[in-house]
Amino acid sequence: MAVKLELYRVFKTVCEMGSISDAAKELFISQSAVSQSIKQLEESLSMNLFHRTPTGVVLTAEGQTLYEYASSAMDLLTAGEKKLEAMKNLLDGDLKVAASDTISQYLLLNKLETFHNAYPKIKLQIFNRTTLESVALLKSGKVDLAFVNLPLEDDELIVEPILTVHDIFVGNPLTENYVTKIFSLQEAAELPLILLENKANSRRYIQNFFQSHGIQLQPEIELGSHELLLEFAKINLGVSCVMKEFSKHYLKTGELVELRIAPPIPERQIGVVRLKGLSITNSVNAFLKICQENENPQK
Repeated sequence: MAVKLELYRVFKTVCEMGSISDAAKELFISQSAVSQSIKQLEESLSMNLFHRTPTGVVLTAEGQTLYEYASSAMDLLTAGEKKLEAMKNLLDGDLKVAASDTISQYLLLNKLETFHNAYPKIKLQIFNRTTLESVALLKSGKVDLAFVNLPLEDDELIVEPILTVHDIFVGNPLTENYVTKIFSLQEAAELPLILLENKANSRRYIQNFFQSHGIQLQPEIELGSHELLLEFAKINLGVSCVMKEFSKHYLKTGELVELRIAPPIPERQIGVVRLKGLSITNSVNAFLKICQENENPQK
């Protein structure tokens, strides 16, 4: 039974106003247009919805039943429109993001704070995952955006770099040759290395770089967080490979020193990815704009 929604809107208004003429004034249409709409609805349902009286109209039993459902339906639609309007104005909605602990801590924390202060009604959901796990969440529809270590080749994704990073080796400055020596790649590989776990995209990038020079890395310690890499190197348990942009405090205070490597590891990028072919919500778009602003982490 295909009946235009507009007919129900007219029907509901007539019910609430109690007369055809008052409903016409409320809807800013002619009385004949209201009468025609009611007649069309009654014909489509094959029943009378109103008793016509000299003073107006009165609902039949069938009309009363239909009004209860039509009123609920129209109220739901009105509520839906208000919800959409609130989402459009960033007064309602949600934002679901996946990122590693390192990216969350050093890159996203300030941006999430900025977003939350600007749009406090938007519900935030943050999932701490590795790059591959974050992409899996994105593809399953559980998150809107994933912040990942690049490079990442995937035809299903839109990849947008947002920060250039440099992988460096750091060690305790009390070890003299860490400060004065220029290490070849082979010499660097022979140091007591502390690296991220093998599942991390950052670890694979470093490993692939050394392998391209015919060198295999055999770390003595593998850790799950960037912060631990810094702390382990700080107490001189070995040499950690870290991102320079996220280690500025340790380097500035002299707790750690950057080892000079020749040739240096090529720079790479951190990026935000989303699925191709999907429209983005206003909340996602607003957060992307904040992420695109140039900001150096750990100034």
